[in-house]
Amino acid sequence: MAMKVCVPVTGDGQVDSRWGRARRLAVAQVDAGAITDWQEFDVGWDVLHEQGTDGAHHARVARFLREHDVQAVIAVHMGPPMRRMLNTMGLRMLPAAPGDARVVVAAVGR
Repeated sequence: MAMKVCVPVTGDGQVDSRWGRARRLAVAQVDAGAITDWQEFDVGWDVLHEQGTDGAHHARVARFLREHDVQAVIAVHMGPPMRRMLNTMGLRMLPAAPGDARVVVAAVGR
């Protein structure tokens, strides 16, 4: 079954350990362990996180996830308030270990 997932990525294609403070995200379509679409976005949450309130930042994150029809988030670390927000949105939260982001995403679809 196909699923659209989002993962924070570094410039060299690794899973970034930061979710709410990610600089860059990948949104991938995964079907039976195969990545059928991969797009990367510079979101700048590393800088934007400190500008404004936590509520404004969470709204920014939620807007991105909705705009890209994300069904699951893959993250190494995420704080409790962000977890609550994603849970309220009905999104799956999947754990990740540091490593090659494409390998981690493909493993989710298996």
